[in-house]
Amino acid sequence: MTLANFWDNSTESNKLMRELKYLKGCVEPFLGGVKKLDDIKELATISQDEAEFLIQIQQELNELDKETSALELQTLLAGPFDRSNAILSINAGAGGTESCDWASMLLRMYSRWADEHKAKVKVIDILSGEEAGIKNVTIHIEGEMAYGYLKTEKGVHRLVRISPFDSNKRRHTSFASVSVIPEIEDDSVIVVNSEDLRIDVYRSSGPGGQSVNTTDSAVRITHMPTGIIVACQNERSQLQNRQTAMKILRAKLYELKEQEQEEQIAKEHGAKQKIEWGSQIRSYVMHPYSMVKDHRTDAETGNVAKVMDGGIDLFIEAFLKMKASS
Repeated sequence: MTLANFWDNSTESNKLMRELKYLKGCVEPFLGGVKKLDDIKELATISQDEAEFLIQIQQELNELDKETSALELQTLLAGPFDRSNAILSINAGAGGTESCDWASMLLRMYSRWADEHKAKVKVIDILSGEEAGIKNVTIHIEGEMAYGYLKTEKGVHRLVRISPFDSNKRRHTSFASVSVIPEIEDDSVIVVNSEDLRIDVYRSSGPGGQSVNTTDSAVRITHMPTGIIVACQNERSQLQNRQTAMKILRAKLYELKEQEQEEQIAKEHGAKQKIEWGSQIRSYVMHPYSMVKDHRTDAETGNVAKVMDGGIDLFIEAFLKMKASS
């Protein structure tokens, strides 16, 4: 960074700055924890068992325990793209308006989680429901370890509640699927041939900024060999929508490649692989009792309101620890 030509290539220099920020995020909390432990030991030496000192020591230990747990969780995120930004998609299941409303509730939940973790959320593509809610939405979440944390959310999410859309106040069960893929910025990881693509442009729908909805700025890209279709309509220009759509396409192609490798390994070892898309990973029950339970780890809480406000770290941490120990 001290070189005179460091900023000549902004792409590479920004990449190095992100690397520096990540490494500082690993080293500095660890060194800070070591220093805090030394301070606690010193305080314990001079305390002479006085009540005031003992209370302070206990508070310091509790704080250090929280910081250590956060560091321990960070060590579990060692995948090749765990540090990447995340592209998260929510699709309403069968059930009409009720499922569309559930999808919009999940969108709010993940947006609030991102806010709590100082991550930025941008809607890439969205299709509203006919009466309420959303049929599907794709969002970009930019933040440290965004994919590493949110990859734990892949699967089907189930809601049980008294429907606000049912005049008879009956209990309804709704489903929505969540897909999470990493943003892959390095074009060399997944090479996409231009002749394999069909690119369509169309007019954006819904509210937007200047020029949005008045020009054919929305972009839909079809990858002919695999049939994967991606779309982006919320950027201000066709070029920006195309660049964003290509990022999503590369991420989906990487995900497909990983799935094929997992299936091949399972085939060779004679194991039957669990299909993530069709697996119900978590239930959110609002009636006749209040509980959110993760069926993979058995982690649960009765505070449904906190979870719907983005408090999902309990489930993220439990799943990451389970995967690390298996």
